[in-house]
Amino acid sequence: MRFEHVGLAVIAVTLPEERLTSSAIESQLAPVYERLRLPPGRLELMSGIFERRCFPSGTWPGVVSIATADAALNSIPLERRDVGCLIHASVCRDFLEPATASRVHAGLGLSTDCWVYDLSNACLGLLNGAVQIAHLIEHQVISAGIVVGTEQSRPLLETTIASLLADQSLTRQSIKPAFASLTIGSASCAWVLVDRRRWPNTSRLEVAVARADTQHFGLCASESDQAGEAMAPLMETDAEALLEAGLQTGAANFETLTSQAGWSRAEIDRTVCHQVGSRHRAQMLERFQLGRERDSITYPWLGNTGSVALPVTLAAAARYGQVQSNDAVALLGIGSGINSVMLGVRWGETAIAGNLPETDPLRTGPSPADVDGG
Repeated sequence: MRFEHVGLAVIAVTLPEERLTSSAIESQLAPVYERLRLPPGRLELMSGIFERRCFPSGTWPGVVSIATADAALNSIPLERRDVGCLIHASVCRDFLEPATASRVHAGLGLSTDCWVYDLSNACLGLLNGAVQIAHLIEHQVISAGIVVGTEQSRPLLETTIASLLADQSLTRQSIKPAFASLTIGSASCAWVLVDRRRWPNTSRLEVAVARADTQHFGLCASESDQAGEAMAPLMETDAEALLEAGLQTGAANFETLTSQAGWSRAEIDRTVCHQVGSRHRAQMLERFQLGRERDSITYPWLGNTGSVALPVTLAAAARYGQVQSNDAVALLGIGSGINSVMLGVRWGETAIAGNLPETDPLRTGPSPADVDGG
């Protein structure tokens, strides 16, 4: 589907202050590592993630989302009564009912005429929300909307570590499904989308495509919703099968994206993929026949931040000068399910708000080449 009148006006990011290194996680798991004779450094070596961040215990995702969305709306001269849709789209939420978006809407003081709801689709939630808002803008139902989400990794990390320490039956093979849960990080992100007939210089959302290969829905799954009451779920991930199935789905969707956007690979100036880890990135770019030199990453210092990973990385790419005016930017999302959502954006004026570091942490930490083993 193509859009003519949808602009990305602002991206706001909220990052936690607390950093948790991969080596610190392994220190907590020392009894397991010793019993299974796992070499220290394995977590960073396999994932390319040297640290991730965590919000404090007891943090409500919706409260952080209010702060992130507020920063976004304060970055553009847009009256809050003109925001016609608010979608809260992260995996993490405050309650099963009501919608976390209700808390965020109240906290932001938006209009009573605003569409307000939660949207959940694993790591694709914010992209799905952006597409829904884009449709409303394109057809002049609303003039502006905001999609926001906050992922809180601490409960999953702590529950996974506790479970591994308690399970004396673990083997080097049976520990593998828990590995992905140790790569999760926390972050919050909001996108403000607007009508370019009013805001003509904003980055233009040109095309959005989707593909669903849902026969693979069981490859990455949490416990049932009853676990959500304690906000401390466990996850099991068949990483090998998920990687291969995701690459197949993504490759097919990427062909649809380039066809609908009318872009050749050489015409894509910047790619931003879902931030899983070094192996996923290397194989994805190889399968798609894309170069690393034009790809932006944050997973080495943020981990996998779920639905906000790709949106945050786009903000980082803009903050660190990796995207320029008129660049063709391909946003390549793949999520468990398996679903894929990909967007084509022609870069323009998009404000970046929030607390991203002023300089790229990869300039002082491991380089992308080191992270990818290249």
